[in-house]
Amino acid sequence: MPRLSEVIAELDALWPPERAEEWDAVGTVCGDPGAEIARVLFAVDPVQEIAEEAVALGADLVVAHHPLYLRGTTTVAASHFKGRVVHTLIKHDIALHVAHTNADTADPGVSDALAGALDLRVTGPLVPENGLGRICELDHPETLREFAARAAARLPAAAQGIRVAGDPDATVRRVAVSGGSGDGLIGAARAAGVDAFLTADLRHHPVSEAVQQSPLGLVDAAHWATEWPWCEQAAAQLDEISDRHGWNLRVHVSKTVTDPWSSHHTSGAPN
Repeated sequence: MPRLSEVIAELDALWPPERAEEWDAVGTVCGDPGAEIARVLFAVDPVQEIAEEAVALGADLVVAHHPLYLRGTTTVAASHFKGRVVHTLIKHDIALHVAHTNADTADPGVSDALAGALDLRVTGPLVPENGLGRICELDHPETLREFAARAAARLPAAAQGIRVAGDPDATVRRVAVSGGSGDGLIGAARAAGVDAFLTADLRHHPVSEAVQQSPLGLVDAAHWATEWPWCEQAAAQLDEISDRHGWNLRVHVSKTVTDPWSSHHTSGAPN
């Protein structure tokens, strides 16, 4: 069996930590470099449910997309929920490794996995300077309504569902996608000349301004749902590495829904 340090070296080759944004917190959060690794669990969020799933699975390593301590900390006391995650993992000899914005800009990365989940053909990066997002083509034209329905059918279910801004009957041939929070890339999508942009966490003001400036259709999915496909892609990459080295790792993808929104109700109060 490989040591944790050997597995991390391969993961860092896939998602080089130096490609992470300066504000990000990527890399190994806890774990003994010399510990043997036999079972790995991939997940979006390093929350308590995932830590407990890793324990039940008998995992030795959790690879998460989101950082546990993005803004730093002065304590890992179990009296705080993040500290409980650390205590749970260490108590059961489970390491935690994070690949966040360095996985966003990788090739293949988070947006490639999102495009794959939607069965889109990638033609290039949305932002060539840093590799963020992907420009894609559909096999045949669809309306914006149909493209949103495609996203609803192919992405994992979340309470938010799929929101759309723009003419639902507009024709969509080329789209941009970006996993996670993407309203900072609306301008790039408009400049790329795509018909629609699918991402997450779209805010009122950027969307309101965007629909006034151009016919670009905006499709807003749940943050967790746009990034979960990366877990399957990353697990497949580690499987290939394991086969190449003869490690015989057992690699799993968590199906636990860690999207923080729990329900959705359509409002109907009179204006």
